[in-house]
Parts: sequence; structure tokens; C-alpha cells
Amino acid sequence: MKQLWYFSAGWCSGCKQLDPVMDQVAKQGIVVNKMDVDYTPDVTVKYKVQSIPTVILVRDGQEVKRFTGARSINEVMNFYNG
Repeated sequence: MKQLWYFSAGWCSGCKQLDPVMDQVAKQGIVVNKMDVDYTPDVTVKYKVQSIPTVILVRDGQEVKRFTGARSINEVMNFYNG
């Protein structure tokens, strides 16, 4: 199963731009697991997230690809489907 892991934080300006986009993506029926790096340091370290926002496409528990920074809904959907 494909899903997006979205690493962010409440204080991050880029995350504030990406939050509504990821909410729209979730409304499309795509599983979006939002991870606040301040509260999930173990997962953040496991996936070697060094800057935020970071979105990782995970399939069957394995990372497929990732991007960092704010994107449009079309860019996120292309990332997921591509």
C-alpha cells in the first residue's frame, strides 16, 4: 500500500504553506501520515529527515522517493502517481 509520510513542525513556515496542500491530498483518498518532528524524533531519525517540510512516498513500509519544501497540489499528486 502506498502512503505519504509528511514530516513537519508547527513553527516551520514552509510547513504552514504545505499543510493545506497535504489536507487536499488526503481528501483525494490518499493516506497522509503527518509526523511532527518535535514529537516523533524516533521516526524522524529512522527516515533520516534533516529538513522540513519533507514528504516521503512509502510503499509496503519502504521508502520509494522523497521531496523537501512546499509544493502545489498538482506537484504532490504527480509525485504520488509518478
